Amino acid sequence: MTYSTTIDAPLPKGVADFLPEQAGAIGFIEKKISRIFELWGFQRIIPPLLEFQDVMDIGLGAALRDKTFRFDDRQTGRLLAIPADITPQVARIVATRMRGMPLPHRLHYSGRILRHAESQTGRSREIFQSGVELVGLDAPEADAEMIVMAIEALQGLGFDNFKIDLGQVSFYRGIMEASGLSPAATLRLREAIGKKDLSAVREILAGESPADDTITEISSLPRLFGGLEVLDEAARVVRNDCSRRALDNLVQVVDILRIHGVEEYLTVDLGEIRGLDYHTGVTFEGFVGGVGQAVCGGGRYDGLMARYGFEAPATGFAFNVLALLRALEKRQDVAETATRDILLFNLNSDRREALSIAQSLREMGFSTARDIIRRDLPSSLEYARRVKIRWILIVGGGRCADGELCLVSVADGREKILKKAALRHEDFQCK
Repeated sequence: MTYSTTIDAPLPKGVADFLPEQAGAIGFIEKKISRIFELWGFQRIIPPLLEFQDVMDIGLGAALRDKTFRFDDRQTGRLLAIPADITPQVARIVATRMRGMPLPHRLHYSGRILRHAESQTGRSREIFQSGVELVGLDAPEADAEMIVMAIEALQGLGFDNFKIDLGQVSFYRGIMEASGLSPAATLRLREAIGKKDLSAVREILAGESPADDTITEISSLPRLFGGLEVLDEAARVVRNDCSRRALDNLVQVVDILRIHGVEEYLTVDLGEIRGLDYHTGVTFEGFVGGVGQAVCGGGRYDGLMARYGFEAPATGFAFNVLALLRALEKRQDVAETATRDILLFNLNSDRREALSIAQSLREMGFSTARDIIRRDLPSSLEYARRVKIRWILIVGGGRCADGELCLVSVADGREKILKKAALRHEDFQCK
């Protein structure tokens, strides 16, 4: 059957096809990140693509429940959910499948999640995540470990213009809980503080008449962002015990980060609750130049495991791989991940020698394809150029003597003669 016209095959909004160049770059990013996680002693797990909705909802806050894709399961009649976040899946796995194993658990993953997004935002509904979860350690060093891994991964991807923005959700919550303000005022304050709108904060407080200490603490929140000196400023203004303990915890984490020598990448923002509903302590987000959203984020979530019947402290974070892709797409080393090495151009009537050479090249670690279509060399060069193959290796014909092969650079047409019996890895390096 043949079709005379191209059919219209649109995709739902918020998802995309990733062609070889982008898919290669995604694989490059995920491999770099996973290698950092492995070097820190984390083991890979693979959560499922589907969960029962009621089980998934145990670990999700209200915001993520509203963004979850749900549908009926014909086999059971129950509602299924496509996970909107992988961390609750890890919590379920640890609490139910790994309960008898010794703590701590160091686990890492790469996967995709789906979240409903408002159509007018233009945001992707499909999110690629590569992340880690460290379960069973309630220590500042564990939180610092997450942040250092994030920094090392960003460095490994070639970034130097990035910052890790630190927060502490208990610092903010302590101030709000001690304030005695109405829920409506607290909600309005959260929005005003998030926008760093001090005049709006003062207006809201004027309508509530809180205590002087509360006015001082809340009024300071829009200004508590910047370098590490913010920690000293916060210590001068905060009065309630919960916030003081939270600040002391963050200071301990920063002291460990100084030992790692990464303080140049750190900023602080104590003026908003960053992270998801289940976060309980230190949180952080990573930002790189030219990208309008965080490329990674996470933090401590000590209460999440208990929702699945297993009390254990935990911390973790995840990279947004597509955000990293946008930041890296102009980089040459990332673009080259879609490049293949060798196209074998056989001019002999017998294919056995060409197949043997191709196998030898693959054993040497080079991606090698055979140009099975019969065409002239200029046409094969144009094909190789368009699909990003580095070299054409000519077997047979009159371009070289018996026992030799002709290697042609696709980029500039340079040729060199190789000995069949003594092929070396360095013969195929672009110079």
